[in-house]
Amino acid sequence: MKIINLTKESFVEKVADYQSYPDNWEFKGDKPCLVDFHAPWCGYCKSLSPILDQLAEEYKDKLDIYKVDVDQEEELESAFKIRTIPNLLLCPVNGKPIMKLGTMNKVQLKELIEATLFS
Repeated sequence: MKIINLTKESFVEKVADYQSYPDNWEFKGDKPCLVDFHAPWCGYCKSLSPILDQLAEEYKDKLDIYKVDVDQEEELESAFKIRTIPNLLLCPVNGKPIMKLGTMNKVQLKELIEATLFS
């Protein structure tokens, strides 16, 4: 599975219509997802990227992994109040999405994914 880059339009289509329901949007996916809010110049984002690539392979068919470039998608950055990157949005199929700072190693991220999206 490849990581998919999202624009505002594809985010609304694949993840959530945050514009119509800014405080109470519902996740649209049929399997859990992780959205990485990042920027190409960010050192921490660059270290997280290969980890996400590995996890995309390990969780293929069970988890969708997306990326949002906050420099290109300022409306999404603002809507989700992204102040520090990388920032991860984890959306379980049932349950409340959470935001988490993405400065962690692979083991920590796998633990977060398991606890948040598959428990």
